[in-house]
Formats: sequence, C-alpha cells, structure tokens
Amino acid sequence: QVQLEESGGGSVQAGESLRLSCATSGLTYGAYAMYWVRQGPGKGLEWVALINSGTTTAVHGDSVRGRFTISLDKAKNILYLQMNSLAPEDTAMYYCAADLRYRQRWDDLTDFEYKGQGTLVTVSA
Repeated sequence: QVQLEESGGGSVQAGESLRLSCATSGLTYGAYAMYWVRQGPGKGLEWVALINSGTTTAVHGDSVRGRFTISLDKAKNILYLQMNSLAPEDTAMYYCAADLRYRQRWDDLTDFEYKGQGTLVTVSA
C-alpha cells in the first residue's frame, strides 16, 4: 500500500524559507514521477515541480523556478521541496503526489494515482 505524508508547512514572512517533506512508503522508485502541486485560496490546482524517481531529473514550474527546488532522497524515502524567497502568492495547501504519467498540467488532485493529505503554507507580507 502506497502512502504519502507531507510535513513542514507553516506561517512565515515574505522572503523567508521553508522546506516541505513528503515521507513515502510502498512506492517503487523508477517508473513514477513524483510531484509537488499546490492550491491557493480560491484558486485551481497548480503544478509546482516534478522529479523522475528513477533518474532524479527535476523540472520546475515558471512561477517557482529559481526559488524552489524539488529533490528526492531515496535512502530515506523522502521527497523534499525547498522553498526560498517566499512571497504571499505562494500561500497554498501543498500536496505531494506520484503518478506514472509525466505532465505539467493537472486539473484535479484526484487525477493523481497517489497523493498526500497536504500541508499548509502561509506567507505574510
């Protein structure tokens, strides 16, 4: 049984950093793409970043590129999202997810094969 569990969210001031973690279990690395996506208040789902769980090649969305970094520690079974230079528009519920498909647009969290419960990030000006 695959389980994903996020942690590390919180309330910060603009310009500060946070690191999100997603503990994974039961997932066989190699075929799956692992994702961070977010949903801000009153907004749709936004893809943030993805990483190939086999090669660890990463791709980041335009709105976070240069500020956020996705990484995967296979030994610890943890997916990370390092978030620097946070801005109020980064306020959202952040979810980790896994799927065999490699896509940069996802309309609904239920489209993912596996997903966590989310962790809330609030950035104040």
